[in-house]
This record gives sequence, C-alpha cells and structure tokens, in this order.
Amino acid sequence: MPLSVRVDLKTERVIERLARTKGQTKSEVIREAIAALAHDKNGAVKAGRPYEMVQDLIGCVKGGPPDLSVRTGEKFQRLLAQRGKR
Repeated sequence: MPLSVRVDLKTERVIERLARTKGQTKSEVIREAIAALAHDKNGAVKAGRPYEMVQDLIGCVKGGPPDLSVRTGEKFQRLLAQRGKR
C-alpha cells in the first residue's frame, strides 16, 4: 500500500546514505527502521547503560528492610570484617 512521508533534507540524506551502504532501496531502509522501532517498543532488551536495562525494575520490590540503601559502605565494611575473622 503506498504511503508518502515527508522528511527534512538531513533525514533524507541519512536514508539515502544508509540505502547506498546497505545496497537497499530507501523504502527497505525505512521499513527496517520501523520494524526495529516496533521490536524495541514491544519489550525487546536494548543494549545500553546498566541503569537503562533495569530501570523498569527499580522500586518495584515490596517488603524487606526499609533502610537497605542507608550507610551501605559501613555495612559492607562490617561484613568484610566478619568474614576476615573466620
């Protein structure tokens, strides 16, 4: 089904360069880009910073001690000291 999309000159150049590099038509490049975007939006794991990969999990756990992130350095030092005594 035909569809017209208007893009700025910079975007058109990018599409043309990608098409030339990949040996594809501009339409194929655009279809691949849309498919990749849809795949990412449907829950595929994207490579990125560690925070970005788990940001949907942060704050979703209920229960446990409320002070888990308070003075973690001190707690870690005590843990190491206890292990050293063994």
